[in-house]
Amino acid sequence: MFSSFRVYVQIIILSLAILGCSEKPGKVKPAVPNIIYLLTDDQRWDALGAMGNTIIQTPHLDELANNGLLFKNAYVTTSICAVSRASMLTGQYESRHGIHDFNTGLSADALKETYPLVLKSNGYKIGFIGKYGVGDAKVHPKALFDFWACTEKGQPDYENTDENGNYIHYTDVVANNIETFINEVDDRPFCLSVSFKAPHVQDVDPRQFIPNPRYSDYYKDVVIPKPKTADPKYWESFPDFFRTDENIARVRWKLRFDTPDKYQRSVKNYYRLLTGVDDVVGSLREQLKKKGLDKNTIIVFMGDNGMFLGEHGLAGKWYPYEESVRVPLIIYDPREESPKGKKDQIALNIDIAPTILGMAGIEKPESMQGLDLVDAIKNTDSTRSSFFYEHSFFGSPRIPVVEGVISTQLKYIKYTEHDYEELYDLSNDPLEENNLVSDSKYADVLENQRNLYENLKKMAK
Repeated sequence: MFSSFRVYVQIIILSLAILGCSEKPGKVKPAVPNIIYLLTDDQRWDALGAMGNTIIQTPHLDELANNGLLFKNAYVTTSICAVSRASMLTGQYESRHGIHDFNTGLSADALKETYPLVLKSNGYKIGFIGKYGVGDAKVHPKALFDFWACTEKGQPDYENTDENGNYIHYTDVVANNIETFINEVDDRPFCLSVSFKAPHVQDVDPRQFIPNPRYSDYYKDVVIPKPKTADPKYWESFPDFFRTDENIARVRWKLRFDTPDKYQRSVKNYYRLLTGVDDVVGSLREQLKKKGLDKNTIIVFMGDNGMFLGEHGLAGKWYPYEESVRVPLIIYDPREESPKGKKDQIALNIDIAPTILGMAGIEKPESMQGLDLVDAIKNTDSTRSSFFYEHSFFGSPRIPVVEGVISTQLKYIKYTEHDYEELYDLSNDPLEENNLVSDSKYADVLENQRNLYENLKKMAK
């Protein structure tokens, strides 16, 4: 009996040895990554050194871009903060998630399928800092998060006082909350979502862009060149329903850009606000390194929509022109196996949720319409060539309702209330100076874009 038992034990040991050798020698199962999602408010794609801007100073973000993935063609599917943020959380177009204004929040069922709550259900500690931006700020879903440091104002104030009554800029408030969260991390993987106010204006304040005073010397000796399309003829080229003093983009243009002095002050302060964000990114990386978290923490950086800086005689966003819809997007993954480099693929705000889940090794819910961008890079057949754009907030005359189709080569725009169309050949006209709708040479192109628009609109629902 003892001999039989010994043989039985030897068989078990041999079996375990064989199982142990099934993995390649030296191969270690990768740790579940931490993820930090950084979001700026109204940062256009070219307000970043890594995107070719030679004036703005963003060295820490540039370093992330140079050592990670930089998407040169990143866009939002709706250029307004509340709707775009809902798209980032849910991975859905506005047509599907149903957030069309600033007061409507996501339902309880919809929240369960946002990237933070899906991560939480898979063992992640989740936190949110800054401007949540979806729904009434007084009923935000803070109870669902492990860490919550968001303002109860729809739009936070730049100028604040700390517990000792001293001045503190909101970007520094955000930085302090980031530090608190990182110091409190435990053994669980974490996902921290950080939403800066910068470089959004301070609404109703005549100063508009209000940077921290410590950045006042930045850019003071620089002359910011005015864009070609700031020439008054471009504003005059718009149709009558658009070219009105009730158009909010024109109202805000008068606040920020209607004189040379205002233009210089506004753009420089816009850049100063972003340099302040960049310094927070640098501090965050130092803190991760000190805590030993830097090698396993992914940082994703994006803007919630673009921003007109006087182009076409406009300020703000909303409309589907390049300055309004294109945003910066960086994915910095320090792990050795992660892809790197500058990418030409179209990336969208609806891709943020499935990409974050994909990097965590979690399958996205069926409700998500976006792509896992990292997976799409590895499998180029899953990329897109164009996308549907929609913006329905307010309507004419304040913000005419607009839809369309955007690619890197062509853009079709339809102001639906007025049945007014625009077509741009971006390959030859990147500044969108010439509407080709009436050009007979583009008749077939126009018809193809109309058909594509109808098909993509159906798919967005």
